[in-house]
Amino acid sequence: MHQVWPLPARPIDEDALEELYRYPVEDVDGSRWVAVNFVSSLDGGIEVDGRSAGLSTPADRRVFALGHDLADVVLLGSGTALAEDYPGLRPDARSAERRRRHGLSEAPPLAVVTSGTLPADATSLVDVLVPSIVVTSTAASAEAQEAWRAAGARVLLAGDAAVDLPTALARLAEDGFRRIDCEGGPGLVGTLLHDDLVDEVRLSIAPLAVAGKAGRVASSVEPLEAPRGFEVASLLVDEDGTLLVRYVRAGLRR
Repeated sequence: MHQVWPLPARPIDEDALEELYRYPVEDVDGSRWVAVNFVSSLDGGIEVDGRSAGLSTPADRRVFALGHDLADVVLLGSGTALAEDYPGLRPDARSAERRRRHGLSEAPPLAVVTSGTLPADATSLVDVLVPSIVVTSTAASAEAQEAWRAAGARVLLAGDAAVDLPTALARLAEDGFRRIDCEGGPGLVGTLLHDDLVDEVRLSIAPLAVAGKAGRVASSVEPLEAPRGFEVASLLVDEDGTLLVRYVRAGLRR
């Protein structure tokens, strides 16, 4: 793997890669950093047969692992949690050593955003090392909330008719979950962009084309009132042709 930007271009080792993909909460204004992680085909698709695994490459898996290895919490929408049958994270020896070195907890919890329809037996709630967090609104039924708690999850209420993501992320940060790794899906990313909550986009572009009707990184009913500006923070290229781009919100120090 080689670093193309910032210059000078050079081979990049694991320590330098880790430095590029850390969460700079100590270096920037604000109490949290939200990084969105996605793999995309070269023609913009994010799925093969409804899942992202068909696009992932070894280089993508390296930086994807860094995303949650260095995070305090992994944020994802309930649709993605169910579609990917997403279990809680169980760091291997390498990831565990990395987390210890950075003073992080044993494993980051999952924070699953739902309108109230997340089943209490979802893998993301019951197959976990540390309790998950269900992020929902007060519109979620008392029965659903009780079922999530009975499954071992913590319930974080933010918003009335719908989830209020600015409030939810502020509460997560107050509880020490400042390094936030968002792993989809497109609807959640679209809402985060709408609310101007995305600090960094980490995009792996696989050297594959999928055509068809594959989804995109972010989606919403209506486009943003104005495009969000981002700046290239780093660009890597792997020997297999995978491009690894980090975009940081314009105006943020990194």
